[in-house]
Amino acid sequence: MQARLHAADLGKSFTMHLRGGIHLPVIADASFEVYPGECVALGGPSGSGKSSILKMVYGNYAADRGVILLARQKGEPVDIARADPRTILAARQSDIGYVSQFLRVVPRIAARDLVAEPLLERGAQRQEARAKADALLSRLNLPERLWHLPPATFSGGEQQRVNIARGFIAGHPLLLLDEPTASLDAANRDVVIALINEGKAAGTSFLGIFHDGETRGRVADREIDVTRFAPRAAA
Repeated sequence: MQARLHAADLGKSFTMHLRGGIHLPVIADASFEVYPGECVALGGPSGSGKSSILKMVYGNYAADRGVILLARQKGEPVDIARADPRTILAARQSDIGYVSQFLRVVPRIAARDLVAEPLLERGAQRQEARAKADALLSRLNLPERLWHLPPATFSGGEQQRVNIARGFIAGHPLLLLDEPTASLDAANRDVVIALINEGKAAGTSFLGIFHDGETRGRVADREIDVTRFAPRAAA
């Protein structure tokens, strides 16, 4: 079976300009694969580089070196580490999604329209996109009275449910998850676990960070210890 995501020899460091240009290595020689229908968890303590790996795979962080090969539904695979911005945006529209820890959206847009937007960008009819958005918001137990309101004033858990619905609605073949259940109660955590497992059964690939051990145990097929990719101290 061909990997949906193949990462090899990834390296990432940061330059702290406000600290006199200190060079801070974070990730060295990271290599892993994610296959269709599996959920791979990135494990390790805070600060070990888990979120940096997700952001490199999504194209938010530039990799210093290495390969991030993404298999696409149409066309040849793309190396996210070397792709130009237009190619990365095209891949995000059709092949790779991202559920971050926080909802970052235009403040005045209604929740249901925020969720429907990824489908509209792919050419879906507004009525169809809204119907799917409503179904996801209902499944995630967001009260219908909130669907027509902008989520800026929602609670953290309510905003995260909008965030999750927006991430899952487009059915991307690869979905990146950064602590998707961190601000959810037990009932809504179970809904997200069910969505992940249903996606796996349909062939979706997941690469995620799950600090909640119970959630990780119920969705992850295997775990990658990110401390393996810690840069070696200079001699």
